[in-house]
Amino acid sequence: SVSVWACFHVFRQPSTCDVQFTKIQEAKRTNVFYRPLDLLFVIYLILALTFCVFRGLVALDCSSKWCQDYTQQYEPYLKDPSAYPKVQMLVSMLYSGPYYIVTLYGLLVPGCRWMPDLTLVHSGALAQAQFTHIGASLHTRTPFSYRVPAASQPVFLLVNVLYTLVPQILCYRCCAQPAFFLRQINQEKKE
Repeated sequence: SVSVWACFHVFRQPSTCDVQFTKIQEAKRTNVFYRPLDLLFVIYLILALTFCVFRGLVALDCSSKWCQDYTQQYEPYLKDPSAYPKVQMLVSMLYSGPYYIVTLYGLLVPGCRWMPDLTLVHSGALAQAQFTHIGASLHTRTPFSYRVPAASQPVFLLVNVLYTLVPQILCYRCCAQPAFFLRQINQEKKE
């Protein structure tokens, strides 16, 4: 209700970004191989998409040996009989999966003005989802058989914290240095 109104209010405001025309042209000429941070984000997005789909398959009870080993050794919480972890992984796969593909496009093709807004919304949603997932996986009220084993907690935390923090850094990059994502003024008038 209030959050939906705030979202519409923020997205209807005109852009306040003052970037020089020469900076936009210069940013558009650079290939992703000459933007090392963006190249790292591209690699991360491919890995995150793979991880996201993999956990979605685990939630769907995939019979693959990799899926079974993963749930036994790293995230037994995904097999919890409550519907929460399964629903969360499926929502993550169905919403974050397409986001990663669209964001890859936005990092490779200049002029995608929607990138800062989209990364802002996704990074907030992912942070909230991952916070609850990590907390529930380690919580003392989660049945012991579904908690993350003590031996694999460092790997579990490293992967899930990186999966949470890198979108925050991507969002900061898109909002702090938006020249690559902006269109030139004369280009906007032609459309």
